[in-house]
Amino acid sequence: MYVRYIIPALLITIAIFVIALYLNINYNKKFIAIPIRGPTIKAEVADSPLRRGIGLMFRKHLDKNGGMLFNFTRSGKHAFWMAYTYIPLDIIWINSNYKVVHINENTPSCAHGVGGSCPYYKPAIEAKYVLEVNAGFVNKHGIKVGDKVFVGLLE
Repeated sequence: MYVRYIIPALLITIAIFVIALYLNINYNKKFIAIPIRGPTIKAEVADSPLRRGIGLMFRKHLDKNGGMLFNFTRSGKHAFWMAYTYIPLDIIWINSNYKVVHINENTPSCAHGVGGSCPYYKPAIEAKYVLEVNAGFVNKHGIKVGDKVFVGLLE
């Protein structure tokens, strides 16, 4: 008798959950200014498992000097998967001493991702932070492994 109400109630519950998740992700953003050879990057901070997991997925634009800084709780060889990422990126791995330890330039976008068809990008050296910026930023500003990056405001 009440079965016909279960599916609509379930759909409404899921919709409320998705809206709450969207609002939490998009309206409680934190930003940090990161000076790195050239202009200062205004980076959105991804410092929770949810924010790190979503990253720049589904976004169609990143400001010229914008980026996303992934702040991990500990150093590791953090791999990145470009699934559902529409923006080609330069990915910069930074260790706990704030030095660039690995760079993956011109990482292509991968709008799909179903079935694991997007490749992973992983450094050979451990890092605590990962900075994603628009593709070409690293080359344009001469960023190299060993460069010092100021991200100390996160501690």
